[in-house]
Amino acid sequence: MHFTQQDRQRLAASMLEWYDRHHRTLPWRSEPGETPDPYHVWLSEIMLQQTTVQTVGPYFAAFLKRWPAVTDLANAELDDVLHAWQGLGYYARARNLHKCAKVVATDYDGVFPDTEEGLLKLPGIGPYTACAVAAIAFNRHASPVDGNIERVISRLFALETPLPDVKPEIKEKSAALTPSNRPGDYAQALMDLGATVCTPRNPACGICPWQADCEGRKSGIAPDLPKKRKKEPKPTRVGYAFWIRREDDGRILVRRRPEKGLLGGLYEVPGSDWRAIEAPDDVMLSEAPVSAEWSELDGTVGHTFTHFHLTVSVLAATLPAHEADQLDGSWTTIDGLSDFALPTVMKKIVRHALKYRSV
Repeated sequence: MHFTQQDRQRLAASMLEWYDRHHRTLPWRSEPGETPDPYHVWLSEIMLQQTTVQTVGPYFAAFLKRWPAVTDLANAELDDVLHAWQGLGYYARARNLHKCAKVVATDYDGVFPDTEEGLLKLPGIGPYTACAVAAIAFNRHASPVDGNIERVISRLFALETPLPDVKPEIKEKSAALTPSNRPGDYAQALMDLGATVCTPRNPACGICPWQADCEGRKSGIAPDLPKKRKKEPKPTRVGYAFWIRREDDGRILVRRRPEKGLLGGLYEVPGSDWRAIEAPDDVMLSEAPVSAEWSELDGTVGHTFTHFHLTVSVLAATLPAHEADQLDGSWTTIDGLSDFALPTVMKKIVRHALKYRSV
């Protein structure tokens, strides 16, 4: 399908008209025609990666209340940012968020670059985020493509190549439709259309401003688009967690994970590496932070990451103070665990230990 210049102008005008009447009211979004706050746009875009609008709302409000400007976030302690991020997952985003705020505050006098090229130089900002911030915050002629826009464009053009192979074609066709007038509102209009009308299941084609032009609707395949390549099953990894109690005061050992790698910079119940499911128990036990009389608790802890499932066995031991104090990490009360930035999998391990172990 090929749209003429006149067609493209008509489609953009109808989308913007629809947006002016039906746009979602979101805490980080300015009203159509108003000037957005780049800090709000950037913060929301980082939070919304791999996360739903409904989940992000309270986190966005809490961050703004605590750090109203990018310079405030730049001056925050990383541990405080990681703690406030708990529940949003993908913690590398939080570390890069803090790093990016510092760069903007220090190298750019607290003012975000207003072009895709400039934004791409900042930590944690990739092509999509640079494109989205440039369009939405600065009204640059840019064409961001998120999951909602992928769905809208693949249906409009009836693109049957499965994801992710079809992504370049979606990007190309989406860019060709992006108007020079109000590109930020136009991008958000497509996002809203995908979220509220052109939904994954049962799209409401009857109220779509593009229904007359949609090849997917005409051919009856819109609900099946975009097609997705069959995913390979996720592997399962296993590991041990070591629940260590100090005998004299009942405090529990937690330690900070290395900055780089999965869950980097967060706190953990000490544990072994996570290995393939056939990994020998004695190898994982050899990675305990101390030699002790370990007691394996009933059951296991399960957690699923993006690329693998994890099953953790929890081993518990109590150490006399003179041995405990030789270990690296922090000793905390059970109530004090809430003061540490523990990712979800570690919170599961804590709950499991408290359920099966008297402390």
